[in-house]
Amino acid sequence: MKLYFAPGACSLGIHVILEEIGKPYEAQAVNLREGEHFKPAFTAINPKSKVPVLVLDDGKILTEWLAIASYLAAINPAAKLVPEDKFAWARATEMMAYVTGVMHGQGFARMFRPERFTPNPDDHEAVRTEGRRIFAEGFAVMSEALGEQDYLLGHVSIADAALFYVSFWGEARQKLVLPPRIAAHYARMKSRPAVQRAMVAEGVA
Repeated sequence: MKLYFAPGACSLGIHVILEEIGKPYEAQAVNLREGEHFKPAFTAINPKSKVPVLVLDDGKILTEWLAIASYLAAINPAAKLVPEDKFAWARATEMMAYVTGVMHGQGFARMFRPERFTPNPDDHEAVRTEGRRIFAEGFAVMSEALGEQDYLLGHVSIADAALFYVSFWGEARQKLVLPPRIAAHYARMKSRPAVQRAMVAEGVA
């Protein structure tokens, strides 16, 4: 398998999952700052011009964070990155959909790319402010979901990889003070060897 990633992007979560699984894979960095994701070599792989992208051994291509994470967990049951119980699996999907769709897609996207939400530069700061509100609200929601557990499902799972990457954005990129439960989860994740390997590989350790 081959993972196309951008250092510190949401693909970091997929990188973590691959390291948790522990099977061989290749990782190819995509330089977003230089617009590499818009160039023909990459758009031939993913016309959506974004990471992560997973190319399977048989040449099939998967895009979208939730799809890739779910597939990797499904084909690697020994890693136990999702529970056997179907409702608990659905709960994990619910959490990942919220992180990727709301915290990332609606919150952080407004903070980082306000021009996508309004053509008027005068409105950009208001868009960023709304993004910060959505992002903070997301951490409150995920803190409640985490409760007193070490991990979202009681054991490390693909849902934790999703929460990890937005926590990384919040703490390392935005210099936010994470809610106590989220901060503890983030520290716990960073202490895992798989996470450390992924961060070193991406140059964001």
